[in-house]
Parts: sequence; structure tokens; C-alpha cells
Amino acid sequence: MTKHTDDVITSDLVNTRAEELAPDAVVLARRAHGYVVTYSPKVFIPLTKLCRDRCGYCTFAQAPAHVAAPFLSLDEVMAIAESGRDAGCTEALFTLGERPELRYDEAARWLAARGYRSTVDYVATAAQMVLDGTGLLPHINAGALYRHELDQLRASSASQGMMLESLATLDAHRLSPDKDPQRRLDTLRFAGSLRIPFTTGLLVGIGESRQDRITALEAIRESHLEFGHIQEVIIQNFLPKARTAMAHEPPASDEEFHWTITAARLLLPDDIHLQAPPNLSDNPAGLLDFGIDDFGGISPVTIDHVNPERRWPAVGTLRREVESRGLHLVPRLTIYPSHIARHEEFVHEHVRPVVLANADSTGLGRDDAWASGADTPPPEAPVSRVHTTAVQEILARYEPGYSFAHDELVTLFNARGGDFNAVVEMADDVRRRLVGDEITYVVNRNINYTNVCTFKCRFCAFSKGPLSLNLRGEPYLLGLDEVAERVREAEERGATEVCLQGGIHPNFDGDYYLDVVRAVREASPTMHIHAFSALEVFEGARRSNQDLETYLARLRDVGLKTLPGTAAEILDDEVRAILCPDKLNTEQWLDVHRAAHHVGLRSNITIMFGAIESASAWATHLIRTRDLQLETGGFTEFVPLPFVHMATPLFLRGRARRGPTFREAVLVHAVGRLHYATLIDNIQVSWVKMGVDGVRRVLGAGANDLGGTLMDENISRAAGAVHGQELDVEHLHDLVLPLGRPLVQRSTLYQAL
Repeated sequence: MTKHTDDVITSDLVNTRAEELAPDAVVLARRAHGYVVTYSPKVFIPLTKLCRDRCGYCTFAQAPAHVAAPFLSLDEVMAIAESGRDAGCTEALFTLGERPELRYDEAARWLAARGYRSTVDYVATAAQMVLDGTGLLPHINAGALYRHELDQLRASSASQGMMLESLATLDAHRLSPDKDPQRRLDTLRFAGSLRIPFTTGLLVGIGESRQDRITALEAIRESHLEFGHIQEVIIQNFLPKARTAMAHEPPASDEEFHWTITAARLLLPDDIHLQAPPNLSDNPAGLLDFGIDDFGGISPVTIDHVNPERRWPAVGTLRREVESRGLHLVPRLTIYPSHIARHEEFVHEHVRPVVLANADSTGLGRDDAWASGADTPPPEAPVSRVHTTAVQEILARYEPGYSFAHDELVTLFNARGGDFNAVVEMADDVRRRLVGDEITYVVNRNINYTNVCTFKCRFCAFSKGPLSLNLRGEPYLLGLDEVAERVREAEERGATEVCLQGGIHPNFDGDYYLDVVRAVREASPTMHIHAFSALEVFEGARRSNQDLETYLARLRDVGLKTLPGTAAEILDDEVRAILCPDKLNTEQWLDVHRAAHHVGLRSNITIMFGAIESASAWATHLIRTRDLQLETGGFTEFVPLPFVHMATPLFLRGRARRGPTFREAVLVHAVGRLHYATLIDNIQVSWVKMGVDGVRRVLGAGANDLGGTLMDENISRAAGAVHGQELDVEHLHDLVLPLGRPLVQRSTLYQAL
């Protein structure tokens, strides 16, 4: 299947019926956008209905005598925006007439009296207020604009738009100076040069020909190929409206409307999304059969002010119709994933924090309010029964021990609806077959001996710095006597393990870590010492001028038993360059654990996910660690650690997401179970990160271990987690009781106690 290009005689396209083009268009849509169909939950803000243009089909534009005021007040704008926010919207769509102050004195006087130079000046203020006050992402449709105007709006909007409609000279635009074709094309070009995520489109049936539409689509294509800024193209069908110059014209026929959708899919680059308004068709889901992949904005609180006679479809009904075609209907943001992935280039720094906070790992809208470490309950499991071919084919050939390819892991991590349920169910079945129904835990104590660190990991709220919540007090360094006393207290309370980790203090030498282990061993001859991240080991060896194996053997000989998998974060160096640029790299982390395994120390695999990276990085992490397990067999467990965002410098600076969604958090555990099956028996779920209800769900998705009771857990708390610093055994029993599975205390190395 190939795209149509200038090398293809367009007359062939012009003379082909929509139903003949449709199969190719659908194949292209699925190839480009998979099994996901999107829409944007929006609130519609008609800032002004005054317009200097008099298009022959428009009922949105009104004369001053027919409106209560030339513009909505800022209070009215905020009231509409807040109602949208409260209803779960993520987009604030600003629609307005073009340059009404040039036609109506009332508009010019209204703006001047409030200190605004133009309508564009006013919409910039209104959008900024909505962005800052509600967290909704403004999308501004202000028509044909000059470069400086688009640039002004870029600072307060996530995306902008202008319908090209047609480049033909049409009677419908006879009284509309802003519909001059060159002005519209210039606007497209200006937006591209400014790297503004942009929406444009065609209006079908206003007197243009098929060749005219092809000409317009080719112009859009060329602009996008130069700048890469066109997010979506809307194909809108003309419907005649009373009291307009075209009231008695026929509506766009289904054939012409559907033909234009297929032509757009065939002519436009794959990365441009194709939309048709769902309220202008009696069967909106049927438009999927001609190549669309998006339904545009649908509002739960406001009408379509441009087409007020046409009601929005109910999202639930539309979802069922989409799912009947084997597709997932998913909310998106006003800015699409492809441009979020390039947010440094395409999103203004003032808008970026709100975009990232609303996005999931794919760049689509977050589909729940849950956040790692917070007390918001997780969402219910999906009720969708959609099973896509991509996921089902992977699961059909899976058996424990299967070696997933990178793209297969990404497909599973992105599972939704019925696919999500299928992955979860298979992971839990594999868990049951490999390790049974027992849920294990270890009684342990965390000892974070210092929060002073010379490294500047941008996700860390534990090490002392200015951009964090006041959860951890002043910088501190515990003395060895204090470490020993905490070990004795832990032993008295039944702990069998102490986990020691801290910052990389500038005054430490390599012997410090040996001294800590000796202090623990002197305090308790039997306590299992689970200590030191790969970074601590790496720095200890470096400061001792010793190779890793020699240094780790010294630690082993004074009492170290196992290493935690921390400092892994994401084992993908492109991601690490942002998260922790001065920290050890992927190969160095793997080298530490390889050396530990060679000297007889066991360790575990952690992954901190949901901050900035995509599922591709998760897949890389899982493959690299599985490869090392095949080599050494030294890992005992896989421990997913969802990013706790609240107080981390990266999030506070507007550079990170709000951690993974609940769906993503569950899938990392479930896919981990499938991926490591037969190599690593134990999948641990963190109650600190997931919360009690979340833990129960993950225990039904392949996990079998609760980790430790964690007396004095500080690191997640420092990042903003609210689930407490300790969960005693009684509470662990309460946690697992509804699951009907036995709770078993274990040692660090998974012997039952």
C-alpha cells in the first residue's frame, strides 16, 4: 500500500468513486495510527460572534444587535472553562469571528475601553487566564493571522487552527476578505515557521470541484513537508442553514464527502491525523470506513456554537460503535502525541508543564485521575471487549520463556480495553503456574543514612535541594552508631533485613560503605544486609581505585548479602541524559550487577517509569536486564517503581508527566511477569507507590510479592507519596484478605520463614 503522490495522475483519483478508494484509505489509517481512534474532550468558548467576513454558509457570525455584548467577559470565559474542567475536559476551544473591530465600531470600542489593541490581543489574555486558572489547554481558531499574531498566541495555547476550506475563488467567500486563498496559505506557512501545532481542513460542498480539493490538500501537504506542523486535517461536510445566502443550496453529498476523506488519506503524509466532525453525520462511526482516525472535539457541557442545530454524539454510544469495528476510542489532548514528543520544539515553555501533566506515555490524554503515591483510588478495570489482532497474535504465540522482540513489548505496554484485560489475565495465569498463590513479604527496615548527594538527578526529591516539598527536613548524615542502633531496633521488631541506601556524600571514600556494613554486622550477626545502589557501589569502587569485582568482594566479605536494583531508573541512555545526566550510564549499571553476580551476590531489577519516557524505553530496559539474567542468573525479582511526581524537581520545573497512568502501572508489572517468566520468579509491587487498592489489582496481574514492611521509608515520601512509612504485618494481612490467597513471610532470598 503506497501513498498517492504527484507522480500519480490525479485524474485517476478524481474519477474514482469513494467506495473504491475506501479500502486503501482504511489500510493507510490503520498502518499510521494503529487500533486507536481519538477525540478531544473539550469546552467550546465562543469569545466573539462578531466577524468582518460574511461567508455564505455561516450562522456563527452575528451582527452587534443580535448579541448581548461584542465579546464574552473574562468572568464569562472562566465560568465556561471551569464547567469544562469540572466535567473532565482537557481542551478549551476558543472560536471567534475574524477581526470584528475592523467592521464594527462596537467591537473596537469594547476592546479599547478594556485596554486591548485587537481581538487577537484579547484572546491571548483570555487563553492565558484559562491555561493558568483551570489547567485546560487552549486551542485557538482565530482565522487568518499574521506571523506576529500567531507568535503572540503561541505563548498561551497548546495548538492553533484555521480552516483552509478551499483555495478556489468561490461565490461563498465573495464578501470575506479573510478567506483570500493567499492569506490562508500565508497563515499556514507562518504557523509552520513558528513551530505551532496546527489544525486546518476543507469544507466540502460550497461550490468547489474535486480537483479544487486535491489542490488544497496538496498545498497542505507541501506546507507540512516543509515544517512538520500540521497535526490534523478536518474534512467537514457543508450543511445548508436557514437565514444564510446558501440556505437553499444542497448539502454535500455522501459521495463527495466520503470521496474527500479518502482522497485526503491517500494524499496526505501518514503523520497527519484525519478528522471529520461527528455531529455533522448521522453515522459518525461509519466515517472510519473511509479513513478517518479522529472525531475532533466533543463537549459534555457546551453546544457546537458553529453548528448549534447539530448535537454532539454521546461518547458512550460512539465508543460502542467504534469498538464494534475492533478499535479503541481514546481521549487525546488538543496537541497530538507526535508534537508532544517534540515538545521542546513545538510547545511554548509556559504551556509545556500543563501539556505534560495531562499526557500519558503515548502522548494521548490520561484516562484516569490516579497518580503514583497519591490517595486517589484506581479506576475500574476496562469493560471493553475489543481484542486487536496485534495483541492477540503476540499472546497466541507466547509461552513462558518466550523472548519478546522490542516492538512486541511496546505493543503489550500500550494495550487498552479488552487487550489490557487479556494481558493481565495471562500474566496472572503465568504467575499461578510458576509460583502459585502465595503472596510473600519481608520484614525490613530502610536506613537512608544521608540525604546529601553530589549528583543532580532531576527526578529526585530525597537529596537536599530547593525545589521540593518540606518533607525531609535539613541535610543530614547519620553516624555509624546511629545506623547500628536502628539495626538493633529493627531486629527487636522482628526485621530480618535492613536496606541501606543514601546520597553520594562528597566526603565519602570507598571505605565508608565497608564501615557501614561492619557497623550493621556488629549490631546484628544475623541481619540480612541488602544495601547500596549501583551508583554507590560504582562510586565506592572508583574512590577506592579498585575494579568492581574486587570492591564488591570486599563488601561481601564484611557482610553484604544482596544489592537493590536502584539507580537503574530507565536503562536507556537517551532517557538517562534527561533524568540523571551526571549519573552512571546503562552499561555501568549492568556492569555493577554483573560483577555482583560474579562474586556471589544476588540483586534485583528495578525500573522507575512514567516521568518522561515512552514504552519504547521500558522495552529497552526489560530486554537489557533479561539478557543479563540469561548470562548470570543473579536477579531474584523485578520491582517496578512508578514515578511519584509531586515534589520532584523535574515535575516542579514543568519537565515531567504526572507519573504513569494506572493502566500503564499495571501493565509494567504484567508484561514484566510474561517477559521474565522462567528466569525470574518474583514480581514485586510497591504499596508505597501503588496504594492498597492498587496493590490488590496488581496482585491479580502477575505480581506475587509485597516487598518489605519498610520501617522509615523516606525516598517516596520525599517525592510526595502519602501511603505512609511503614505497613505492619497485620495491615498486610488485611490487604491480601479479600484476595483469598495466603500471605507468607520470606527472607530476602525468598525462603519461607
